[in-house]
Amino acid sequence: MEKIRHSWELTPRDAVALQQRLRARVIARDRLRPVRHIAGTDVGFEREGRVTCAAVAVLSFPELELVDCAIARLPTRFPYVPGLLSFREIPALLAALDQLRVRPQLILCDGQGVAHPRRCGLASHLGLACGIPTIGVAKTRLIGEHRDPPQRRGAWTPLLHRGETIGAVLRTRASVRPVYVSVGHKVSLDTAIRYVIACAPRFRLPETTRWAHRLASRGP
Repeated sequence: MEKIRHSWELTPRDAVALQQRLRARVIARDRLRPVRHIAGTDVGFEREGRVTCAAVAVLSFPELELVDCAIARLPTRFPYVPGLLSFREIPALLAALDQLRVRPQLILCDGQGVAHPRRCGLASHLGLACGIPTIGVAKTRLIGEHRDPPQRRGAWTPLLHRGETIGAVLRTRASVRPVYVSVGHKVSLDTAIRYVIACAPRFRLPETTRWAHRLASRGP
């Protein structure tokens, strides 16, 4: 499992430059092992932002039953800068992943993958840092333009930026606001869409995201 290594003690300017270099390392093709366990992530901040709280929930697949979870809290060391959230959140996510007893074969991240100005959002950066295939599933659009997908479940339209397809605007429930799916790392867009739909049988957000958010809100 190849993992990239770099310092997390960076200025915002250095972080932007690193994203520009990391984008070339992102693999937008399927490099998946059989998926028996799939994880979701959620990150929040405590003590007026001084502490980063990361939760990871691991579900069986395709049953979507919780089999493992972890919560990690670390001092927040990077400022809030739009487009650079991965540098603020990933250290705590890596700490939570290290606590897991059941290792997932795929991670669905609450954030962007390549649907990012420098094509290296949180999902892509996390995949590179941990070596596990990742998918970005965001509640809102960061960049790009799109047509509204049809109202039926499973319908989607391309998310476009400067003539490039950077993601999919996916309807996980009929007549409910779509989510924004993008490649994280080692997953194609078609496969990403398929897994997001499979993980969202009843609600707008995948069960992975819902479990991680529940854990982060409840705490240990």
